[in-house]
Amino acid sequence: MKERTKAEEQIMQILWKIEKGFIHDVLEQLSEPKPAYNTVSTIVRILEKKGFVSYIAYGKTHEYFPLVSKKEYTRTYFKSFMTNYFENSYQSLASFFTKENNLSIEELEEIKQLLEEQIKNAKNS
Repeated sequence: MKERTKAEEQIMQILWKIEKGFIHDVLEQLSEPKPAYNTVSTIVRILEKKGFVSYIAYGKTHEYFPLVSKKEYTRTYFKSFMTNYFENSYQSLASFFTKENNLSIEELEEIKQLLEEQIKNAKNS
């Protein structure tokens, strides 16, 4: 799966949120200062070429919708992220995350509880 630029990511987040829409619908969701209509249109067409978006044509107007779910993209992106930055080591990720974010004892306890629940569920499966 191809990765996206920051602008493409922003447009995909909107399309996932609204599920389908025209360029003006996407523009409405963007914060100020809003890019030009043609800029958003170009980004959406790039996303279409990359296989993330498709459309239904109504004459010259197109209604766009995501082809890739947010969950599917997140899974693929995260796997790539883990490989590229943490050598597929979840221990390295967890260590980095907890050290860099200066988590409180309460936050660490919440994470510990979530992990213990996952371990229990895995053992019962």
